[in-house]
Amino acid sequence: MFRPKLPAMPQPTVTVAPPAVVVEPTTITPGTPVPPPAPTAPASVTSRPTVQLTPGTALALVGGGTAVVLVVGAVLVSMLLAVAITAASVAVCAVVLRSLLASDAKRR
Repeated sequence: MFRPKLPAMPQPTVTVAPPAVVVEPTTITPGTPVPPPAPTAPASVTSRPTVQLTPGTALALVGGGTAVVLVVGAVLVSMLLAVAITAASVAVCAVVLRSLLASDAKRR
């Protein structure tokens, strides 16, 4: 009952041969040798433009960074405030339930 029943594996009836690979010989004809290119500076270094920081660009970067910091700070403070309000409301509910249960116990 608790022993697994393994399926019977039928034995293959036909042997399968691997596909035949045909190799065709190629002839190599000598040609004119190509001289190696002259060593130059890498293309990525010479074609990359240099970044110039103008006063307007620097001011935009500082303003953008300040805006990001203010937005992230506001979001974090609002989340902290939401947690504090939730904790206070749960504490008030606990006090009210405790007083209700205590007054019910006094009546009996």
